[in-house]
Amino acid sequence: MLPATTRLVVAAVATLLLLSGLGAIAIGGSLAASGLWLVVAGAVVLVALAIERNRYRSEEAERSYESVGPGGGEPSGPLDPRFRRTDETFVDPTTGVMMRVFVDRATGDRRYVAEG
Repeated sequence: MLPATTRLVVAAVATLLLLSGLGAIAIGGSLAASGLWLVVAGAVVLVALAIERNRYRSEEAERSYESVGPGGGEPSGPLDPRFRRTDETFVDPTTGVMMRVFVDRATGDRRYVAEG
């Protein structure tokens, strides 16, 4: 996941691309074709930012923009006491980090924390 500052800068640049492209299309003439490409590029980046997420992070961690934990999981530190350790583990295929699954038995929410 991108840090919050990077996401903001990329979103601002993509928005400028999109608006510049719309302006070029509005002017017309030979700029219209270039404007179309700027609109497409800006829109693709904005959509990518909207759907870009880390694989093993909770909504709570995503909204707080906490740093990514090892293996792409929850940030380092203690979990809420309602989450109980399970026997389920797996190796993250991208980082090779062993991940442990914690679950809230009342809601079924899962948290993924790097082992070790």
